[in-house]
Amino acid sequence: MAALRAAGAALLRPGRGEAAIRLGYHKKVVDHYENPRNVGSLDRNAKNVGTGLVGAPACGDVMKLQVEVDENGRIVDARFKTFGCGSAIASSSLATEWVKGKTVDEALKIKNTDIAKELCLPPVKLHCSMLAEDAIKAALADYKLKQDPNKEGSEKKANNA
Repeated sequence: MAALRAAGAALLRPGRGEAAIRLGYHKKVVDHYENPRNVGSLDRNAKNVGTGLVGAPACGDVMKLQVEVDENGRIVDARFKTFGCGSAIASSSLATEWVKGKTVDEALKIKNTDIAKELCLPPVKLHCSMLAEDAIKAALADYKLKQDPNKEGSEKKANNA
């Protein structure tokens, strides 16, 4: 398995796009892998920044996605850091592009199937788009919790009553 992952990583190094396309990676995946958008981090302690950290133990992919939301509830910035295959990196990159400019509620409507369709992911790579959807949801849940930190505590009290 490690040898297979190393071979895949070698094929997706910059400048190897043609080889990657011949081996089944769609040109959109290669483009987002070789030219990832919005790589980096935002201030996780800022009240208007939500952070989602998700992983897939079966394949080892880990994705951190952060969103910055303005006072009107619109996402003004998004950043990601992903450890994983080219499809995971491409899914993260595309997710950050798609959430920018959307309201929190609009961003929650982004589905893994939309990401997979846009990137032409094969069935064996669908977990990458699922991680991206989960990362969006986790980041927005973190943002919402920061807006009303007492909500989680009051929900727990209501459930225990």
